[in-house]
Amino acid sequence: MTSAEVDHAGPRRAILGKLPRMHRADGSNLRTLLVDDERALTNLIRMALRYEGWDVDVAHDAAEAMEKFRTDPPDVVVLDIMLPDRDGFAVLEEIRGNPGYTPILFLTARDSVHDRVTGLTAGGDDYMTKPFNLEELVARLRGLIRRSAQMAPAAEETLQVGDLFLDSAGHCVTRAGQSISLSSTEFELLRYLMRHARRAVGRQEILDRVWNYDFGGKSSIVDLYVSYLRKKVDAGHPPLIHTVRGVGYVLRADG
Repeated sequence: MTSAEVDHAGPRRAILGKLPRMHRADGSNLRTLLVDDERALTNLIRMALRYEGWDVDVAHDAAEAMEKFRTDPPDVVVLDIMLPDRDGFAVLEEIRGNPGYTPILFLTARDSVHDRVTGLTAGGDDYMTKPFNLEELVARLRGLIRRSAQMAPAAEETLQVGDLFLDSAGHCVTRAGQSISLSSTEFELLRYLMRHARRAVGRQEILDRVWNYDFGGKSSIVDLYVSYLRKKVDAGHPPLIHTVRGVGYVLRADG
């Protein structure tokens, strides 16, 4: 690993140290599974997360990752794509075959649009490329944890817009009776749009309420995830998600 692979972001501790500690619902430490074969990198990330008060398991290949995942299920997974035995997409698929839902953040040197789309549409919840900023990594993980069912079980809420249904308690979405598989981030984005159906919501509002980062994030990620939602929700149907030029997006059933 070169020194350019991680941006320490200057006074990281001074910034993150002001944020409240996060814990599991029972008060115990959050657990992170960090999967990457670069030992210097995993040591650095482990130190940053331990400073946050989180417990960290490290795996350097896919087999070790799945063994640790099954032995002590984590609250969130940080996953590289390029592993010695199998790629991260295979690990993602195996994790998604287990009961419950664990947020997964890809952290990888593979920065093509194809890789990013593959990782997110296959069930990943976020995607960061190397080199990366430690402060941003921690903030994104905090955001994923906030949205995870382990930290805050979904309220019993059912939403409907046209033939689109969302069941928060069951974490399921259907359109015209057909089930739609969404990552946790896609689910939260859709739920926010459905809660505010027929009202135009701005990109910054969505970023603040759905991603809930602890710093000023880039609103372009909203456009990216809206495009993923459209492919899953609107494919083969009259569109429900509409762009409001100069504002953001609105979800409504026309007609």
